[in-house]
Amino acid sequence: MDYDLVIFDNDGVLVDSEPISNRLLAAYLTELGHRTSYEDSIRDYMGSAMHRIHELVLERTGRRLPEDFDDVFHARVFAAFERELKAVVGAADVLEKLVEDGVPYCVASSGSHERIRVGHRTTGLDRFFEYGRIFSSQDVGRGKPAPDLFLYAAERMGVAPERCVVVEDSPLGVQAAVAAGMDVYGFTAMTPAAKLSGATRLFVGMGELVALLGTRAEHGPN
Repeated sequence: MDYDLVIFDNDGVLVDSEPISNRLLAAYLTELGHRTSYEDSIRDYMGSAMHRIHELVLERTGRRLPEDFDDVFHARVFAAFERELKAVVGAADVLEKLVEDGVPYCVASSGSHERIRVGHRTTGLDRFFEYGRIFSSQDVGRGKPAPDLFLYAAERMGVAPERCVVVEDSPLGVQAAVAAGMDVYGFTAMTPAAKLSGATRLFVGMGELVALLGTRAEHGPN
């Protein structure tokens, strides 16, 4: 393998949460008087930390979101996760192959630690991620597209940035990885390839990711 550490984004890469969370975010913002479609939410907020949602709404409307916005939104999201959330097809296969090959990996997500944990527990991916492999924008203060989170994850895992590869599905995440000096593989299952043009490589199925990472395992299903 060409890298010493694989850093996974979480939402949309490991767990199929983006359709759920963006549907609920669009509905909640609209409920509060900030008319937002599902497509608007995907375009403007996919891959964002919560603080960026607050900042964009304030910048565009001059109005602040309610103080309990994050708590209400997360409560709705977690309830929907319990009912609907699935792992991304093939994600568990990729993680199992990394474990078999002894390849270090971790997750670095704009979501909160609680959101990551709820998603992993619901989908059964928690078996791959003990505490020391999970990093959140909560740990650094600034979310993507700032490079802080990826640099923090690399530092905590003891790997130089140039020896890391990031697996991302959002333009903000790709920007953050590039800014961190890391290679990045862009997952195009939900995001058009043109919007991930800064990525080192693009792939559409998790079976392709195994080959890109150069693990010794055979290809799994897409």
